[in-house]
Amino acid sequence: MEDQQLKGLKWTVRHAYEGSQFYRKRLDEAGIGPDSIKSMDDLRRLPFTTAEDLKAGYPFPLLSVPFDKVVRIHSSSGTTGKRKVLAYTQKDIDDWKEFFARAFKTAGIGPGDRVQIAVGYGLWTAGAGFQAACERAGAMAIPVGPGNLDMQFQFLVDLKPNCLCCTASMALLIAEEAERRGLTGKLGLKKVIMGAERASDAMRRQIKELLGLDHIFDITGMTELYGPGAGIDCEYHQGIHYWNDYYILEIINPETLEPVEPGEIGEMVVTTLKKEASPLIRYRTRDLTRLIPRDCPCGLPYPRHDRILGRSDDMFIVRGVNVYPGHIDEILSSIEGVSSEYIIEITRENGIDHMCLKVERKRAMNKDLDRHVSQEIYQRIKASLMVSPRVEIVDYGSLPRSEKKSKRVFDYRGS
Repeated sequence: MEDQQLKGLKWTVRHAYEGSQFYRKRLDEAGIGPDSIKSMDDLRRLPFTTAEDLKAGYPFPLLSVPFDKVVRIHSSSGTTGKRKVLAYTQKDIDDWKEFFARAFKTAGIGPGDRVQIAVGYGLWTAGAGFQAACERAGAMAIPVGPGNLDMQFQFLVDLKPNCLCCTASMALLIAEEAERRGLTGKLGLKKVIMGAERASDAMRRQIKELLGLDHIFDITGMTELYGPGAGIDCEYHQGIHYWNDYYILEIINPETLEPVEPGEIGEMVVTTLKKEASPLIRYRTRDLTRLIPRDCPCGLPYPRHDRILGRSDDMFIVRGVNVYPGHIDEILSSIEGVSSEYIIEITRENGIDHMCLKVERKRAMNKDLDRHVSQEIYQRIKASLMVSPRVEIVDYGSLPRSEKKSKRVFDYRGS
């Protein structure tokens, strides 16, 4: 595999250098040319690429092929500033479909399965990617798209899909709606494949219980790296298998930009090995995870990283303390009496930061226990994160639900 990766790395650097003005300038500034790559150790000599580079190069950043080779574009789901627009050749589309179909097969999805696809179509990569890969894996695709709960349940009941693909927030929305409609245990769903956002253990347990699932699979990916399907966990759920024949994964310290120790948490950096239209050279994803060095019991030859633990740019600072939403997820998932849903509100009064954590009470939990539960949450967060939040327990179902990605942090300090 290392020989295959080195071959792909050499090809990518030469292809980008010869086809992209951006990459040629960046590599020349670093004093590295296509002939400089002799071994995998040379990877660390290559300059990083960032999301800011993609936005600065709008509308066709990183383009490394003539326009007549571009057959499609996709755009990120970002809503601030210029979008990140990525171009695809036909080979890029075919490669994406192949490794995404591998993800479906890793989840045990193939001929005879029915897959309800409840993700966005259009510029976002999810809809087109899930559908093409589902069909390539030989399963029946039911392309419902996001939202429209009445239509979702019409097909869930009438067509009896055994797999649902969506965001974690959409899965929770459907699970809670299934309970409200009295359909718990009556649907044919056995598996949910979800991505696009971090999901806490508490959220997973709730979705799995309400929908009567055998498995929930985490799928990874981003528009810059083709789209979803870049990795998935197997039925052992001990980490995400990623396709190292399509890209190289590094884990770096986001502050020093140096590699972290094996098993240590850091930022994912990816370099593509076959991508034609918009190749990536040491692209900083901002996603935080760690490599898992041991072999997986499933026997797949592909290496693993941990579930995405958050993003380095999701971090917020309260009274000088760095806090990630993932830290809050982990703490709340271990406390009885609360649901998976919460929001964080940060304000500043008289120059002092204040953090309010609103957490939903678990279904059917006695309100008389609110004070005890809120105190436990307060003590756990203070001991673990060295932050003293105000904790409010609110009614189950009172916090907003989303069919896309749930917004957890509301920072009002600048308003």
